[in-house]
Formats: sequence, structure tokens, C-alpha cells
Amino acid sequence: MLPEISVNTFLPVALATGTATFIGRLFFGARPAFDIPNTLATLPVTPGGAVILLLYVVLGAAVGVAAALFVRGLHWAEDLFDKIPGGYLRHAVGMLLVGLLMYSLMRWGGHYYVEGVGYATIQATLAGQLTAAGFLLLLYACKLLATTVSLGSGASGGIFSPSLFMGATLGGAFAALISTIFPELPISVPAFAMVGMGSMVGSGTGAAMTAVAMVFEMTRDYDIVLPMILAVAVALGVRQMLSRENIYTLKLVRRGHPIPKALHANMFMVRSARDAMDPDFMLVDEATGFDAFLRMSDDFRNRDGSERPKPASGLRHVVVTRGNLIAGVIRVNTDLRRTVGASAQDVPMGALARRNFTVVRANAVVFDIIARLSRRRAVMAVVVDGPGRPRADKVVGVITKEHIADEVARSVRMYPR
Repeated sequence: MLPEISVNTFLPVALATGTATFIGRLFFGARPAFDIPNTLATLPVTPGGAVILLLYVVLGAAVGVAAALFVRGLHWAEDLFDKIPGGYLRHAVGMLLVGLLMYSLMRWGGHYYVEGVGYATIQATLAGQLTAAGFLLLLYACKLLATTVSLGSGASGGIFSPSLFMGATLGGAFAALISTIFPELPISVPAFAMVGMGSMVGSGTGAAMTAVAMVFEMTRDYDIVLPMILAVAVALGVRQMLSRENIYTLKLVRRGHPIPKALHANMFMVRSARDAMDPDFMLVDEATGFDAFLRMSDDFRNRDGSERPKPASGLRHVVVTRGNLIAGVIRVNTDLRRTVGASAQDVPMGALARRNFTVVRANAVVFDIIARLSRRRAVMAVVVDGPGRPRADKVVGVITKEHIADEVARSVRMYPR
């Protein structure tokens, strides 16, 4: 969820995570959340192992579809329950449906299964106690229904544990089905259930690396990492094709609060002023009349003497000088030309110049320039080159908010949408 990764954002998360882990182990011990079989089925380095690895990829694609269904289903349920008038009635109807679902499972399945976080069912799947493919698929569907109805009707709850539940049952069902069709393959139901858990969490939340690291910490089995990486990557890709937003961001987007889709550095922030500045500016003495400036602007030339084309927008960035000092700045546009009008001959450029500008060095970074513009409420940054006091003869360019916006646009072109 962080818009960027840096020392300032990563260290607080790392410190909080380390502290929480130590305190949790201090009170509850170092055992993982689930008891995993001592040895999951090792992935053989044979042609048969390649087939099993391909099956993990297929599982990832299936979980990606399930994750998209989870994301969409949750908000379909919200839209559906919003049609019921009154928050209390809406919630009562939702809880009635969940209660009937739990009663049905107890009546015909011998256990509630989908109540609470469902860790008991996950543990039973990982221990190989639940191996019927049809029943595991039924539990997946029931958990999906219970979660979407509960949250959609207004209940307070999370989606992490339901994601683990649905991933484990889907992975277990997939492995049980493949074992029935191809009994000669060394399929491990707990291993596929673990990969299903990570794939559902990684694709549903968008936290792919978190899912891989979490499952490795829970199993301490290196053999599960390779299939986990492949399955999570495929699941995330499939989910993004079917649902651009994840389970967390879709609700924010629906409320008008979009967030970044990628954890990338804002590279435009570290570009220098020389790279971001506009060298198309004019140096004009403050005593120059506005009409004289207009004639100069029409015949404005580059430093090498070649004629500089007149901007199509009619906009000129002007640095007003007093001797060799920088006295002010002007953005000369069509509106200013019309406003001054017939009195142009009598209006000196110094009277039109604005004093809310800032001076920056050519090697300054855009991040600092933005801060200076905001702090001083400046309309323009005048870029000077070389050491010593900033003088008019050292001005090499100007930077406005429009130039910064252009830099932002150029910096995001490398990221796919």
C-alpha cells in the first residue's frame, strides 16, 4: 500500500514487525500458525517434476480467477445489500443468511467449517484429513459466500484469513482431483494447499512478495518456494486481467480515492534543475516598456543568433533585471497582453514583474525545488549556473509548475498501464 519504498517508509515497518514478532513469540511461543507435515513432497528434478511444476502454474491461474471473483463478489454483495433500507435490517438479513449456511454445514457436514477465521479447517486440509475434491470445492464456495455476505451486509471483518481458507481448500481440491485422474503422479495435497493459500493472498491483496515470504516462514521448506513463486505470479497476473484493483484498493477507488498501482521510485524527483528547466526565457530590464518588450519578443533569437520560433500559445517566461540583479519574473500570455492593451507604451516591465519567485542552482534536484516553490508560494524558479551570488548573467532557465508536471508525465511513461 506504500506509494514508494525508501528508508523513511521501510524502517518503521521493519521495526514494528520485528517488535511485534518478538512480543508474539514471547507470549505464544515460536510455533507457526499451522502445523505443517515434516516433509512436503519434494519436487523431483525429472520430466515428471516439470509436469508437477506445470500443475502448480495451472493452480495459480485457477486461484487468480477465484481471487478476481472474490474481489468482484464482495462489492457485488455490497451493492446488493445497499438496496435494503436501514443498516440494522441489512445486517440482520446478512447474518441470517450466514447462520443458515452454517446450520446447513453442521446438519449435513458434521461441522460449521466456515465460522470465524476457519483455521481449524485449514489445519485439517494441511494435515491431509480433508481430501475429497468435491467437498473442498464446496467449502471454498461456502467461505466465499459467507465472507462476501458478511462484509457486504455491513459486518466488520478482515479478508486475510478467508483468503487463506479459500486458497487452502482450492489447492487441496485441485490436488485431490489431479491425484484421482493421474494416480501415478506424486501429488502432495498439503503442498498444493499451501501454494493455494499463498496464491490467494498474493493475488487477492496484491502483496505477492509477502505471500511468498509468509508461506516459506510457515513451512521452513525450501522446496515449496519455487512452485509458490510461479503460482503467485500467475495468479496475480490473471487477477489483474480480470480485476485491475485488488481487494483493498477497489473500495478506495469506488469512493474516489485511487492509489498508485506500483511501488516505484519517483525518479523525476531526483532530476536536476538543468534537466527540468525551460531554457526558452527572456532577460528584460525593468525600465523597458511593455510595448518595446513585445517587439523584442517577436524578434527573440537564440544565443547563437538564430531566430527562435514564437510559442504557439503566445506564452513567454521573462526574468526582469535591475542592472545585473534579478528583480522579478513575468509570465507573459495572451491575457496579460489584452489587459495592458493600449497603455503598453507607458507600463514598464518592472511594474508588471512579480516578486514571488525563488532562485535555484542548476544542480539542484526537483524534489528540493518543489519544496521551495511551495514554501515561498512562488510562481517561478529562476535557474542560475555557476558559483557565487546569483546574477542576471548567470540565468540559464526557468521552472514553473507546468514544467514539473511535464517531468512527472515523462517519468511515468516507463510504467505499463
